[in-house]
Amino acid sequence: MTIKWRIGRGATLLTLIMNLLVSTSCGDVSRTGRAPAFLVIDFMKAASGAQTGQFGDALQSDVVTDGSVFDDLGQVQVRVLLKDQGNPGATAGPSNLNWLKITRYRVVYRRADGRNTPGVDVPHSFDGAVTMTVTNQPQFLSFTLVRAQAKVEAPLFALRLGGGAIFISTIADVTFYGDDLTGNGFQGSGSISVHFADWADPAGGSEGS
Repeated sequence: MTIKWRIGRGATLLTLIMNLLVSTSCGDVSRTGRAPAFLVIDFMKAASGAQTGQFGDALQSDVVTDGSVFDDLGQVQVRVLLKDQGNPGATAGPSNLNWLKITRYRVVYRRADGRNTPGVDVPHSFDGAVTMTVTNQPQFLSFTLVRAQAKVEAPLFALRLGGGAIFISTIADVTFYGDDLTGNGFQGSGSISVHFADWADPAGGSEGS
């Protein structure tokens, strides 16, 4: 009886361990995809649509500029690495078939205080299309981080005429999707701080209504 109980307990523990390993493996796959290579995001920057070209580590997104609204841009530096790096002295490198072709991305906004209802606390999430083949050499990719449409919808529209005194601070999580050149899917993510307010216009004038 004691032997049977020990065997049963051992089998149960083994099953739990196997389930844990499988769930961990599936979690890794769901985050990075099935491709043998993965997308490395070296850094993510952003620029106000009213001041394009001035990219920074965080974005002050102006909800209205001289009576108009503009898309705000994001920019990432990306490259490819293999999941299996080989052995010391015999490091593996990606081949042309391991290049990653990005085809779309998704932006999701969240707040540190946990109030994340789209259209109430934060702007709505959205998907965008981009096309870029990423190699093992660092490359830049630009994309829309904040849509102009979001600035005429809740909750950003209510920030107009606030003079920068009322703002919404968020973190934008950006996930890129695509396939390698053999058809294996992948995804890679990065984040950047985005602060929404009725910031002063570039020329120092008052904001439009």
